[in-house]
Amino acid sequence: MKVIKSVLKEELANSLAMKADYEHQLANLPKGSLVKKKIKGHEYYYLQAREKGKVRFIYKGKLSEKEVKEYEQAREYRAKYRKLLSEVKKQIKFLKGTLRGKEPV
Repeated sequence: MKVIKSVLKEELANSLAMKADYEHQLANLPKGSLVKKKIKGHEYYYLQAREKGKVRFIYKGKLSEKEVKEYEQAREYRAKYRKLLSEVKKQIKFLKGTLRGKEPV
């Protein structure tokens, strides 16, 4: 039984480290998503993000294709890290419950 508990504790430590890494990666990505608006025949970009419960549009101006792709890639990474973070949180909850001796649901 000690071997199983030690393996579970090691897995819990790994999961906690992964959670911290995912949170750090999410913090480094820009918040919000890029929105293109056409005003008087010209295209302008805005970063749409939530601040204190309100949706804000932050003017970014005319962006190159490279910059637009970077924002789109950041949005994809953010979705990926959120999903991974959700999964690792469920795993941590399961491991903590198992180590306490509770039956998994």
